[in-house]
Amino acid sequence: MLQRYRSRLSGPLLDRIDLHIEVPRVPHKDLTDQSPAEDSATIRSRVNQARKIQRDRLTPFGLHANSQMQTRHIRRCCKLDEKGDQLLEQVTDKLGLSARSFTRILKLARTIADLAGVEQIETLHLAEAIQYRGVDRKLG
Repeated sequence: MLQRYRSRLSGPLLDRIDLHIEVPRVPHKDLTDQSPAEDSATIRSRVNQARKIQRDRLTPFGLHANSQMQTRHIRRCCKLDEKGDQLLEQVTDKLGLSARSFTRILKLARTIADLAGVEQIETLHLAEAIQYRGVDRKLG
């Protein structure tokens, strides 16, 4: 049934959605777990810092968020090391990603790196961004 529903969604429409994730049912033991989690104030602080990093980087281009970047900005702001470049090449070839999906992965990896507070996009950030394109894997 899920596959039939997904088949109704066109590739170009899905390309315009940045995050594609499945949310599994949460087991009862996880719902009742009393161990401390990261509090909202800490998360808010990290998000605000990432937004400041983005504004500082993109203000010279008249932009304020990674989502606004176009190809010329991505080339300057989303440089990958050799391992990251190889990973993205493998994923692109294997899944037959569109150019739009490719750029969305780079922008998302840039945001993940910003949230981590690091200048360079690392392979770990890129791998996480690729995971968030789950629908590409299922339809590609």
